[in-house]
Amino acid sequence: MIRSELIQMIAEENPHLFQRDVERIVNTIFEEITEAMARGDRVELRGFGAFSVKGRDARTGRNPRTGEAVSVEEKHVPFFKTGKLLRDRLNGEG
Repeated sequence: MIRSELIQMIAEENPHLFQRDVERIVNTIFEEITEAMARGDRVELRGFGAFSVKGRDARTGRNPRTGEAVSVEEKHVPFFKTGKLLRDRLNGEG
């Protein structure tokens, strides 16, 4: 599912809301999650999962074509851990 499909689905399930309002709501939610993670905060959505940021230390990597050693800088990457309810539902237990 992509963002536009999510917006369309929510708008269809809530005919009392204008699609532009649903789009604004969905975009605001995603922006808030992104901003919180950019600050280094953890975002938990009960029953769904938790988004966090993990740091990766600088290291020496290898160019796969040449085998040459390459310096890889320190970086931060998003991490998602599923919640129990989502995990159970995916495994047919819910």
